[in-house]
Amino acid sequence: MAASKSQGSYFGLFLVGGIVACGGIAYAATGAGKLLLLVGAVILVASMVGFFKIKPLEGETPVLSSPEAMKWVGAGVATLGWLVTLGGLRVVQGNGGRIVVALIGIGLSLFGILGVLPAAFNKTAFWKKPSGAATRAGVTSRSGRATVEQEMTASTAMGVTK
Repeated sequence: MAASKSQGSYFGLFLVGGIVACGGIAYAATGAGKLLLLVGAVILVASMVGFFKIKPLEGETPVLSSPEAMKWVGAGVATLGWLVTLGGLRVVQGNGGRIVVALIGIGLSLFGILGVLPAAFNKTAFWKKPSGAATRAGVTSRSGRATVEQEMTASTAMGVTK
């Protein structure tokens, strides 16, 4: 899930903090629950600080900005599926009908998540850039090989000055 060891470590810390905080929320009425909630919150803040610390090391993001309206439509369709599922509990009385309405809601949510949102993000995906455009400064693409001639030559690679 992570691109580097530090990202994986902070993500693991985030998961542990979330689990501990959820345990604290579940038993918030007890003293141990309040302690768990506090410890979980401290762990979550520590992971957030770690994420912000390594953010400058990530480099350039290859994804361009996507159409904002399509993102909202996808999120809206996913939310509508959730509302259909919850609304079906109030509207339909029988168990069989509730199952059918719940499956319709789940299907609608999956359509929003797996159908509409990827379509919005794939319009500006980094692999759809023109093939001749270099993605990084100093890198030129030639038929079958990439060179970094402006950045590094044989004399500078060996440490020899002209």
